[in-house]
Order: sequence, then structure tokens, then C-alpha cells
Amino acid sequence: MTKAFASQADTAEKNISFTEIGEGIWAFTAEGDPNSGAIIGDESVMIVEAQATPKLAAKVIEKVRGVTDKPISHVVLTHYHAVRVLGASAFGASQVVMGEKCRAMVAERGQEDWDSEFQRFPRLFEGHESIPGLTWPTTTFSDRMTIYLGKRRVDLMHLGRAHTAGDIVVHAPDENVMFTGDIVEYHSACYCGDGHFNDWGATLDRIKAFEPAAIAPGRGDALIGAGKVEAAIENTRDFVTSTYRAAARVAARDGSLKDAWDAVRAACDPKFADYAIYEHCLPFNVSRAYDEARGIDTPRIWTAARDLAMWSALQA
Repeated sequence: MTKAFASQADTAEKNISFTEIGEGIWAFTAEGDPNSGAIIGDESVMIVEAQATPKLAAKVIEKVRGVTDKPISHVVLTHYHAVRVLGASAFGASQVVMGEKCRAMVAERGQEDWDSEFQRFPRLFEGHESIPGLTWPTTTFSDRMTIYLGKRRVDLMHLGRAHTAGDIVVHAPDENVMFTGDIVEYHSACYCGDGHFNDWGATLDRIKAFEPAAIAPGRGDALIGAGKVEAAIENTRDFVTSTYRAAARVAARDGSLKDAWDAVRAACDPKFADYAIYEHCLPFNVSRAYDEARGIDTPRIWTAARDLAMWSALQA
């Protein structure tokens, strides 16, 4: 019998931290679970990342209400994945902002991603019955957009493909603080199942060029100070590169997906096996790296059925 996904057995409650990473800028982190954040302006608040359900979003709202009573005017979503976007309705914001490519991916594969993620990681969908449906933006942009929260300026930017084709980053230039979504992680595995391995490094370089004073990564602790920011960026680069190179060597000799799985494990387990969600991400990372190395530029859509078929093949 094929064993269950590692994430299906991940049922432990995570400890939440709410850390000020710049004046009036807060990172909501939870030991490797999806992060969110808040940027407090003169009269209102911007939320970055909405969590997977309104019930989980309420935990973010509780923390925000502990530091400000200003209304939440904007929810910004860095990419389309269900665990990031489906809780957006809880915030009651008048503006829900995505990149154009992100919106297109919701239309193309949003429901399939929801079904897939819910099957493989049920704990992250606590209160799933409260989700009203797919999250659609009220506002989109192509490469760059600036929002003013009173005098506070916030820049939204698409710096390149990485975790998905539509990733954006959120930058508060007055404090030089950035929310990177899942382009950067800290002691948490990168999920690369919809990734673009050959573009990821250049996108990291563009983030690095800002020399951020602090970063709220997609998962893992808030990164405060140039040293910690640098270490997280380079560690993310190592994770992505190690995964792809191992799979690409197998693809170049016409090896199988199972061969790629063994090769990536050999390359990555010694360095990353203790990272949060490592075992959850690994089969999807190997499959996508193997596809990209064989010339498949657009990630194939993950469905609940495809997940199970892939996992069964790797366990055979």
C-alpha cells in the first residue's frame, strides 16, 4: 500500500509569532506554516497574504488588532496558491490586489490547486467550510504598482518567475522592508511544484539588489538585519539549485522520474532534511524539476488525481 503524503500526518499546532520588522510593519509567522504580514499606514492597514481559510485569517486579524485599530483597506496576494489566498474574505478589505499573471493562474488552475492542496495538507485548511469560493482580485497590475497608505508608500513588483510564474514582492521603501512570498524561505523547504528553476536565481538577485533591512519570507522566521537576509537568500538559492541540478542530470541521460527522486534525495537530504515541510515538498519538487529539465516550461497543473498518481509512481 502506498503511504500517505507526509503532510497528511502533520497535525501539530504551530506557535505563532508576530514580529515588528520595521516601524509599523509586522510579520506573522508560524514555524514553517504560511506567513502573512501587515503594513500600517496613516489611516489604514495593508495585509500581505490571506491564509487558506477565513478561520485561519482570523488569527492574523487578532494579532493586527493587538497593535492597531485602523481599518484594513488592502489585501495583497503574492501568488495564487490556495494556502495564501482563500482566507481573503475575512479581512473585509475594499481592495484585493494581485498581479495580472496571478489572476490568470487563478482562472487557469485555481480550483485544481485548491482541491490538490486540501487533499495533501488538510491541517492548513482548518475551517475550510467557511471559504466562500475562489479569491478574485479587485485590482491587478502587470509589472509594478504603487499604493499609498496615506504618506506611506508601498511598491508591488513582479521581479521575475520563481516559486510561480506570477510571483510579486511587496516593498516598503521608507523602512526598506520586503515581503517576498515563497520566493525566499527560511529553514523551510521551498515548494517548487509550480516553480521555474532556471529563473529563480535571477529573481533572488533582484531582491538582493534592494539590500533589504528585513524580509518577511514565505515560510520561516522573520529575517531582520543584512546578515540574516543574505543567509536566507543564499540558502534558498542553494535549495533550488541543488534540487534542479540533481534532477537535470538524470533527465539528460533519459533516466526515470524515480531515478530523479533518488538523485535529489542524495543531493538534498544531507542539507535540508530537517527543514519544515521538506518531505511534503520533495515529490512535487522532483517532478517539476524533472519536467523543466526535459523542456516543459509551463508547469503542468496539479490535480488531486495527478498528485496521487505521481506519489504512487515514486513509491513503487
